[in-house]
Amino acid sequence: MSRRIDRSADLRLALDAAREAGALVMETFRTETEVRHKSPDQPVTEADLRADALLAERLLSHRPEYGWLSEETVDRSDRLSRRRVWIVDPIDGTRSFIEGYAEFGICVGLVEDGVPVLGVIHNPAREEMFWAERGAGAFLRVGAGADVRLRVAEPAAGEVPSFLASRSEVGRGEFETFEGHEILELGSTAYKMAAVAAGRGDAFLSRGPKSEWDVAAGVVIVEEAGGVVTDAAGQALAFNRPDPRVNGILAAPPAVHEALLKQVRELKPAKPGESKARGGGSG
Repeated sequence: MSRRIDRSADLRLALDAAREAGALVMETFRTETEVRHKSPDQPVTEADLRADALLAERLLSHRPEYGWLSEETVDRSDRLSRRRVWIVDPIDGTRSFIEGYAEFGICVGLVEDGVPVLGVIHNPAREEMFWAERGAGAFLRVGAGADVRLRVAEPAAGEVPSFLASRSEVGRGEFETFEGHEILELGSTAYKMAAVAAGRGDAFLSRGPKSEWDVAAGVVIVEEAGGVVTDAAGQALAFNRPDPRVNGILAAPPAVHEALLKQVRELKPAKPGESKARGGGSG
């Protein structure tokens, strides 16, 4: 007989694992650390690998029947036969972590039949824990403070809308066509999605390649905060696919998402950007 699914217990497990991984990576944050490259512009540190091992041990030891997909673990096809799969990025925003920016996140998502049902994004450098459970809302706790329910922010009439964007994409001029928008530079795909959910920016758009581990946790957090998330072409996202690549990302409140999608569809295809292993991401 299969174990009765208790999403609240899964959420507590994910929160505890992310918190423990966060403490581990902070041991080497803003210190001299060896940086290796899986391929050009795909850095990895010992902190990434140690956090990945810790998350796998904590999550899979309690849920051995769940599948596993992580940026820092060799992919295995057996996950495709599992209804429930942990999708993890031990440090989303490795470049930010290396450069000393407090703009990264330990990301733990859980998908069920291809749909994200839990999401945790923990930024230990700012003591921020974002989380959501499908149907139960999205929340933020900072340090030992109270839990705050998150809601996306629709810009007021006449207000200049703001984009959250990576420094690399801004540097390549990818937002020059969006005149009249304020551009807020921030590291980490997942952390930008969490910031949209918290109302710190009106939208996050990236037309560059992403991977499921970049966005799985953020999708449920943004959606439970009242936002809409699609790929950059407006297509709905599905998870635990054989090929985990994602065609960009657009996360925003409903009206902003609709307006931006119309603009994006009128643009020329995005120039091939620098990508992370097996699909992409921004730091």
